[in-house]
Amino acid sequence: MRDMARGWRVDGSSIGLVPTMGALHAGHMSLVDAARRENDRVVVSVFVNPIQFGPGEDLARYPRSPERDLSLLRAAGVDAMYKPSVADMYPPSASTRVIVHDVADALEGAARPGHFEGVATVVTKLFAATCADRAYFGQKDAQQVAVIRRLASDLDLAVEIRVCPTVREDDGLALSSRNAYLSQPERQAAVCLSRALGRAFEAYGRGERNPDRLRAILREVIEAEPLAELDYAELVDPLTFSTPGSLAVLAVRVGKTRLIDNHDLRLPYPG
Repeated sequence: MRDMARGWRVDGSSIGLVPTMGALHAGHMSLVDAARRENDRVVVSVFVNPIQFGPGEDLARYPRSPERDLSLLRAAGVDAMYKPSVADMYPPSASTRVIVHDVADALEGAARPGHFEGVATVVTKLFAATCADRAYFGQKDAQQVAVIRRLASDLDLAVEIRVCPTVREDDGLALSSRNAYLSQPERQAAVCLSRALGRAFEAYGRGERNPDRLRAILREVIEAEPLAELDYAELVDPLTFSTPGSLAVLAVRVGKTRLIDNHDLRLPYPG
């Protein structure tokens, strides 16, 4: 991959990278579309990164659809699919890890110890392998976006981090590869995340600024759904993830599936 990317750079071509773990859906393809519009060459990485999964998480059963992924990327006109093996990414001698502090410490960082260390390490390696000028991420993973922005800034990586809007189903559920785990009743229940964000947005629009009250609104909607169990509901700064702030963030277990979602209450809410 690196030799191909270097050749493109010699030719003066700009390179856009879309990092994924596969099981591609319309949310991923919206990132590909953005990368295609803004760059001469587009690389999509497909790698289920083992070091960002903790003990007992869903590494072994994480959705994988390699043939469908390749078909979608070919149809989208992607220049290269980068699909390294675990041995390629983490040979036995590899001992370096990338750790981002502060923005990575709370919420997802606290709930999933080691997760953002795994994310930061693999993203740094993907940036190096693809010589990317721009990298594309979805707003749904808001804390991941904040971590990667900090990573790129702190290490002077010269990669522009582009963040694209969350893509949602017609009923508001944010697209996620993990949605495939949901049974039909759980799928219906999962809409409580977007419903909670919409209620908080409505309250914010009416002038509510008390973070305790806004958090309570988020909690009330989730707790009213029998199949949902709240991990956290918080109001954070979108860049630093310090509290309080305007970004409403949620992590909710629906059945055995853990889902996340978010919305900046200062911005129009979709739907």
